[in-house]
Amino acid sequence: MSLSAHTGRLALVDMSEIEEYPLTRDDRLNSHFFMVWERRRWLNSDMRLKGRAECRALYFDLINIACDQSPVGTIPNDMEVLAKLLMISESEFKTLCQLEYGPLHKWRPCRCGDEVRLMHPVVLDMLIEAVSRKEDNRAKMEAANTVKRVQRLRATVAGLQTEMSKNDAAVKWMDEWLIKQGVGYRNTSWVEQAMMAWADHRMDLNRAPRRGSM
Repeated sequence: MSLSAHTGRLALVDMSEIEEYPLTRDDRLNSHFFMVWERRRWLNSDMRLKGRAECRALYFDLINIACDQSPVGTIPNDMEVLAKLLMISESEFKTLCQLEYGPLHKWRPCRCGDEVRLMHPVVLDMLIEAVSRKEDNRAKMEAANTVKRVQRLRATVAGLQTEMSKNDAAVKWMDEWLIKQGVGYRNTSWVEQAMMAWADHRMDLNRAPRRGSM
């Protein structure tokens, strides 16, 4: 059995008809201590304009609770558990959920693997945007770290062989070689080995038969 959308009443639901939740338990926002809230959307929503004060408060609480659940953005498909999370009696919660604009307004069942939980489209939109920003920030950070790492490598190579440090292809190749070797701290000894590996690589390229040669 599952909670039906809007009413919060328990009803039999065909699992094949329930949509799959797009975020998984691996999608986490542990570093997010705040959420983006569309103030104007909320102020003009039917839930705020037509819902009773206690329903609006519980509705907003559920959105905040969902941000700490797993998968993020979902809540349990269990009236008893939800009532405990909201710190009210189950009977009071069920009564409020019978209202058109009750605490579970527009929450609907979704599949999270083998489990059925509840999701809200507005919460999902908010979290997908947050996850996208997280991935963008991670990509930017990785790019910045790569630039700094290559700069440090170039500086070390310059202290050993100035001309090689000016060769962008060589520095890039050595950087990738050191990564493949699993080198954490790139001391002078490791950089010298990378330089020798680059020299061997160049020799191998020169020895390789050229296209069209007999």
